[in-house]
Amino acid sequence: MVTFRELGIIEPILRVTEEMHFTEPSEIQEKSIPQVIAGKDVIAGSATGSGKTLAFGAGIIQNCIKGKGVQSLVLTPTRELAEQVAMALRQFSKYKPLNIAAVYGGVSINPQIDELTHTDVVVGTPGRILDHLERTTLSLRSVRILVLDEADRMLDMGFIEDVERIMSACPKERQTLLFSATVPPEIVALAQNYMHNPEEVSVTSFVDPQKLSQAYYDVQDNLKLSLLAHLLKQEHPGLVMVFCNTQNTTDFVANNLKAQGIDALPIHGGLSQAKRNSIIKQFHAQRVFALVCTDVAARGLDIPGVSHVYNFDIPKDSKQYIHRIGRTARAGNEGRAINLLANRDHDNYRRILRDYDITVTKEEMPKVERIQLQWVGEERHEQRHGGSFRGRSSRGPPPRRRFN
Repeated sequence: MVTFRELGIIEPILRVTEEMHFTEPSEIQEKSIPQVIAGKDVIAGSATGSGKTLAFGAGIIQNCIKGKGVQSLVLTPTRELAEQVAMALRQFSKYKPLNIAAVYGGVSINPQIDELTHTDVVVGTPGRILDHLERTTLSLRSVRILVLDEADRMLDMGFIEDVERIMSACPKERQTLLFSATVPPEIVALAQNYMHNPEEVSVTSFVDPQKLSQAYYDVQDNLKLSLLAHLLKQEHPGLVMVFCNTQNTTDFVANNLKAQGIDALPIHGGLSQAKRNSIIKQFHAQRVFALVCTDVAARGLDIPGVSHVYNFDIPKDSKQYIHRIGRTARAGNEGRAINLLANRDHDNYRRILRDYDITVTKEEMPKVERIQLQWVGEERHEQRHGGSFRGRSSRGPPPRRRFN
């Protein structure tokens, strides 16, 4: 068994790993940390939750000197991931303190401007980083280490041009570390244009397929939410993530689960950043049983202990299905992915089964008590419109119709 000490990590970081009871390196840490510490450019295939923050953080902490300007920049696709990475880097640098700033949109820019005057490491989203560059409140001329965290996510979210602009603003003589769950052609092209003879590191999936079971239910459109509530009440799992395709459906599902006495909170891009941070903190602390979320809001979140993933809506993108179910069955733990298939979901699900070699069990529909739905403000859930929300017409209120 390889130890953290054998990887070449300095003593201040080793003390933190011992305090955090990290007994041995993860696969991505074992394969990438020696390359990172040696100053090489690295392309690492690695998913959220695999230990990649320590993998690139070891190099950042080891090679940055406090008070010498912004020496390291970490780009992330989402605000939540930026906050999460910054928090982890602060933990790892406990005995070699660095000033680490999380920089993202959705919050006031003025405190960030003040913080950037004495920051050593910046972790941020592309849009807000560009904003600071345009305001000249951030200088990248001293950057020695550039990290692209979840690069494929930034590509999916349309940030790749912003990322290239930021990379061009950094010194050419630097170390570039690219971490990505997948490495599509666009990421390969990015590496060819901006990296120097990168070392390629790949690891096996962090999700253990032997410990992940997948199932689906065929359910009538008007019983889908009733079935979800029934399953959550009956199974009593640990932490649950429920995925929906839209913000409105996310609110609708969370509110109706709460009305059934189930501890559920929604998270999506329509919420303020402060609200999103509060919800994630509650879920991390296990004060919330079910996190009902959109894909965008859930991207990059590393939440241990998720026992079940429910797909209330089936994603249109088959890759997104793999990312969703990858939230469970991690680090040797059992996990279960459950898909609720109404009429509108079958086309998407057939596409997923065609694209991936997945073993899925069909479950018998249990006897479900139809619940009375709670409406979200002025919105109503119309199953005949494929589960989308439609606001009230200007011609007056619609008749009160209930679907379960």
